[in-house]
Amino acid sequence: MAGGVEEVVTERNKKVLLKKYVTGFVEETDMEVVTNDNVRLEVPHGSKGVLVKNLYLSCDPYMRGLMSKLNEPTYIETFEPGSVIRGFGVSRVLESEHPDFKAGEYVWGITGWEEYSLITDTKRLFKVPFTDVPLSYFTGLLGMPGFTAYVGFYEICSPKKGEYVFISAASGAVGQLVGQFAKLMGCYVVGTAGSDEKVELLKTKFGFDDAFNYKKEKSLGAALKRCFPEGIDIYFENVGGAMLDAALLNMRDNGRISACGMISQYNLEKLEGVHYLVRVITKRLLMKGFNIADHFHLYPKFLEMIMPHIMKGEITYLEDRAEGIENAPAALIGLFKGTNVGKQLVVVAQE
Repeated sequence: MAGGVEEVVTERNKKVLLKKYVTGFVEETDMEVVTNDNVRLEVPHGSKGVLVKNLYLSCDPYMRGLMSKLNEPTYIETFEPGSVIRGFGVSRVLESEHPDFKAGEYVWGITGWEEYSLITDTKRLFKVPFTDVPLSYFTGLLGMPGFTAYVGFYEICSPKKGEYVFISAASGAVGQLVGQFAKLMGCYVVGTAGSDEKVELLKTKFGFDDAFNYKKEKSLGAALKRCFPEGIDIYFENVGGAMLDAALLNMRDNGRISACGMISQYNLEKLEGVHYLVRVITKRLLMKGFNIADHFHLYPKFLEMIMPHIMKGEITYLEDRAEGIENAPAALIGLFKGTNVGKQLVVVAQE
């Protein structure tokens, strides 16, 4: 305190900006790491804002769509050139003007790709309910990806014991959990991934009944016929394009398709067509897309289901960590090249 005026502390705030709108495949050069910026460590009085120190940032495929200039509004605000990229993360509260959050608490939700963030829109910010598991789990296993796996599999697909389940992008943050959920229910589970290493992980670490490397298959339809001679009851869709076509050809009557993501399409300027949608009619299929933001009221139900399995060691979860926020652009791009093994996250600071 000097002359009755409280001194405001400032800190260096390394951050990642979107340089320009992206068309085609996203590159590291579409983003910029700024290292010479400072932030005032205070929350404007009456703002109901929360100042956080970011610890872990989540790299997720949906972020690619927010980097393009869109002709129509989407369910989440797109990034503006020159602005900080936003995504899910885990943070520690430094100062709060919001009654639901207190200094020292840990939170997960939408934050900036920077070392410190002032969050004024707290609708997508949640308290970390317990700290007896790694905090990084709230970027994946206990965060948006894990919750997405739960909603897409249980709430949309209504699985039954003994059903045949196929998962694309099965070694990723969501897919690895869907497969394990299905095995816990007594289903037959097959996944696909883009390398022999990942295929081996699916079969040995995650307990899938079978898996294949889609890059080595001459025909995706034939590969699915080989793995599912009696057809597929549930397809958990993460890829789109040719993979969706192949799955449609191999669905059983009254099958269900949970459309979680379509990563094969996100970097294309002209989207691929799907040729076999008529099977939705002839096979009486249910195909439903979902936005996880519509289901956050089910998060306590998800925790109630998954925590006993975690504590009993019945869930395996792999993380792929990039150290330092300066490596965040490369980590995000790696999702679209298939270089990550498991949940891709960025370690900003260790607690």
